[in-house]
Amino acid sequence: MKNSKFASALCLISSFATASFPVFAAEGATAAPAPVAAAPATVEETKQNHVNVGEHIANGQLIFSEGKGEAAACMGCHGEKALGNDAMGAPRLANLGYAYVQKQLNDFAADRRTPSGVGAAMNGFAKALSERDRSDVATYLNTLEMASEPSDLKALAADGQKVGQPELGKVIVTEGIKGRLPPCQACHGFNGRDPRFPRINQQRYVYLVNQLNSWRDGSRANDPVVEQQGIMRRIAKKLSDDDIINIAAFLSTSPSTSPTGDGQ
Repeated sequence: MKNSKFASALCLISSFATASFPVFAAEGATAAPAPVAAAPATVEETKQNHVNVGEHIANGQLIFSEGKGEAAACMGCHGEKALGNDAMGAPRLANLGYAYVQKQLNDFAADRRTPSGVGAAMNGFAKALSERDRSDVATYLNTLEMASEPSDLKALAADGQKVGQPELGKVIVTEGIKGRLPPCQACHGFNGRDPRFPRINQQRYVYLVNQLNSWRDGSRANDPVVEQQGIMRRIAKKLSDDDIINIAAFLSTSPSTSPTGDGQ
């Protein structure tokens, strides 16, 4: 099982490094040339890569569990299994996607993303880690199971949190609203599809509400696609307050796999 996790992480990192993504060019611009495929790795190179990935996972796990220098242990807010914490507004990180988590940590370190509240500590923590450390944390998190642990909407409502209606959020997530909103699944898939977009089903309710509000008011601007396009900001500006809490209510309690069981 341990070796399979290493291999899975290696495959994901390698596929992201060599994947060909669509180019969003201005009208009339010449399309970028297709990337040249890398030569297949030799048997010895593959063995060494597995060793290196094992070292990266171990380092990431150590940082997640114990911290490093001025960076506190990630599990202190995100939980021992990285499943998040509604009371702290901390997101689930387990199996969220290597590329996405790495980008967020690098953005925190460069102050391209500056959360408020408890999350404001993330900038200092990320700066205290080297680029390799941040990559290793993302690699480790990608090996964790995305266990089913939905947000408790009734408990949140009892604590005074305004909670949306999952059945209304499901319509927006899966179908969108004609003439106003595309379905969230168009980019994110049901359970994550593209390494640039995070898996959002069973993400924490409070975190989802906070992030959708931040995208809408522009206080978060590190969009996961070509950043100058501002895709998340443009979509979020079309969301009403009710849209936001309804989307969060559905996603935070939705199944961890698709109805067909294929995880997409």
